[in-house]
Amino acid sequence: MTHPPITLQQDTVHSPIGKIYVVTDETALCAVDFEGYEDRMMKLLGKRYTAVELVDSANPLGVSDQIQAYLAGQLDSLDEIPTETGGTAFQQQVWQQLKRIPPGVVWSYGDLAQSLNNPKAVRAVGMANSLNPISIVLPCHRVVGANRQLTGYAGGLEHKRWLLLHEGVRLTADQNQVERPTGTTSADQLSIFSN
Repeated sequence: MTHPPITLQQDTVHSPIGKIYVVTDETALCAVDFEGYEDRMMKLLGKRYTAVELVDSANPLGVSDQIQAYLAGQLDSLDEIPTETGGTAFQQQVWQQLKRIPPGVVWSYGDLAQSLNNPKAVRAVGMANSLNPISIVLPCHRVVGANRQLTGYAGGLEHKRWLLLHEGVRLTADQNQVERPTGTTSADQLSIFSN
């Protein structure tokens, strides 16, 4: 028996790093991805729903405006957006924990695992991060390798670099590593690097 497709609202946000696609249901944000990564977005939506039909909608749930505000420098504008990620219980834990990383701060995958009281789950945390369906709003771009390297970002490293620089993170001259900060970082944020 085939199920009818679920209808979701889609909008396109124009940004300095190309088009950003926003998908919502009636109550929450379901997906955010970049131009060129539409297949990835649809594959992740397909895992959550049997069939999906996207209909164009201007600024669904106000999310497009909130992303525009973020792009304009209001870095906290994404904090209150309700999200619906699907995924396993562990993936949901990882994705929700990403919200604890403030703009301008990066954590390592180890920090993220530690924040979940599961320090041995570094690889599982990395895998969950790679399947995050809601880029930018669930800020997996704020997670880097233990050596401060900008590693694996499903939306492309060029987008990760731009987002980190936009938030004030300082990168090395080759733009592939977070600079080690001077001074100390806030222990209560579990951050290893901040600006």
